[in-house]
Amino acid sequence: MARSDTQDRARGRPQLRPDAETRQIIYEASRHEFAANGYAATSMEAVARLAGVSTKTLYRLIPNKASLFEGMVSDRLDRFLSEFNLQAADHTDIAEALHASLMSVADLMLDQDVVALQRMILQETGKFSDLAGTFYKNGIRRTGAALADWLRAQQARGLIVLDDADEAAGMLIGMLSSAPQRAAIFGGVPMPSRPAIEARVRACVKLFLRGCQPA
Repeated sequence: MARSDTQDRARGRPQLRPDAETRQIIYEASRHEFAANGYAATSMEAVARLAGVSTKTLYRLIPNKASLFEGMVSDRLDRFLSEFNLQAADHTDIAEALHASLMSVADLMLDQDVVALQRMILQETGKFSDLAGTFYKNGIRRTGAALADWLRAQQARGLIVLDDADEAAGMLIGMLSSAPQRAAIFGGVPMPSRPAIEARVRACVKLFLRGCQPA
């Protein structure tokens, strides 16, 4: 008689984890490794150990370190965009809607590991020229595009008036994150606390809406 799955598990047979879930674990481990040790010093073997997978499994799913870095950045952005779409749901009050959207952006742009990755790229891009392009294409550009699309949706609802949604999105992201990022990367200043980030977002919302709400 065939054994049931329950009987197999009871005998200690390990359950197979889907590849998509394993990749997610690997990307999380690599994000911490790259942020802590830099690109050059991060090895595939170290990532495999931190992720709790064999190097054979790692190389089966991700062929090399360049692919690992690109996949890690894309994965982080995919999860951000999913959360952004949920948190940036339409509100009757445009100030409340923009606050929710910018808090979602801040959770990405002012994340400790993301800022550490930016520091790493500045330090190592001379040795690994593709790093900056990968981070820009899969990180900064996609974040700006997502916010610009959201601004266009609010403009279509008649809640704001903009000449250029892409430019406005870039200005908002810069106003929100540039100063804290520079302070952390070049000055070694700790990232702002959650209350400080919320206060900064409120100030950005107030300044932005003062200039773009319809009369």
